[in-house]
Amino acid sequence: MPDEYRVYLGAYTGADSAADGIRLATADGTGALRCTESVAEVHDPSFLALAPDGSTLFAVSEQPDGRVFSLEVRDDGTLRELNSQPTLGAAPCHLSVHPSGKYLLTANYQSGNVVVHPIDAGGVLREPCHVVQHSGSGPNPQRQEGPHAHQVLPDPAGRFVLAVDLGTDSVHVYDFEVDTGHLVLRHEVALRAGTGPRHLAFHPDGERAYLVNELASSVTEFGYDPSTGDLEPGRTLSSLPPDYGRPSLAAEVVVTPDGRFVLASNRGHDSIAVFQADASDGEFRLLGIHPALVAEPRHIALSPDGRVLFAAGQRSDDVQAFAISPHGELSPLGDPVPTPMPVCILPVP
Repeated sequence: MPDEYRVYLGAYTGADSAADGIRLATADGTGALRCTESVAEVHDPSFLALAPDGSTLFAVSEQPDGRVFSLEVRDDGTLRELNSQPTLGAAPCHLSVHPSGKYLLTANYQSGNVVVHPIDAGGVLREPCHVVQHSGSGPNPQRQEGPHAHQVLPDPAGRFVLAVDLGTDSVHVYDFEVDTGHLVLRHEVALRAGTGPRHLAFHPDGERAYLVNELASSVTEFGYDPSTGDLEPGRTLSSLPPDYGRPSLAAEVVVTPDGRFVLASNRGHDSIAVFQADASDGEFRLLGIHPALVAEPRHIALSPDGRVLFAAGQRSDDVQAFAISPHGELSPLGDPVPTPMPVCILPVP
């Protein structure tokens, strides 16, 4: 079909998983998935990112001695390993590529630090050129005994880099020196103690950002100044029903390309919360909470055109696709597609 596109799936590959690395699926014009065989053997490739030109895919290996892998994307979608580099930290859980295509940014969860790797013209990773160590803790003794960098990403212009730290209830905003790949701390945004921020997504206008808080099961709207990197907190809304009293952890947040909707996943409640970002009165509000139809939706991602949402069921070993209506309602597209322990979804044009 002319509207087909590829979807790469990252997974956990331990003894309790049938996954052996990165898998490749195909989605048709409706978003319906067809899974294929594994295309790269990487231990615990729990997060994936694509180079701006689409020629190279990068993956973390979320191991005690963390590594990042560079893989060439062949014409048929299969992957060929180019090389790998250490992350100089433990349990890397997120990575992103700078808009220049010259640097890979990686967050090491367990050791609470952020590392920068230069990328050669052919996609090969060079040795790390800079490491930043976070410090501090939070009130949750199981999850916040120290820093836990959970995400690192550049802003849309690539001028600043934001690192979200679940362990210290903070977002670090760095000036990014594109000539050297160095991070220089500009300011640190403190959140309410015990919030446990996890991931952040920018609005297409570049002047808003939405932060999903794992431990608080909520989403916070921020105003963002792209000239200074300043984050100004706005409303924080729960991603759970008010009467839900069982354990649940928020996981991922995405913003639709038209800027109208913000979606966040809940693990435990196993649902997708849909928020309206561009209401006529300018208010950020919750529209509804929909069953994810998978167990423990650790990651969600949008199709290239933003009309389909994919939810990865880490505990149910499957991926569910949803159509997003013009009103922000989610409708399942067929049944969940089996795939072993998916924890990252990367649709590519």
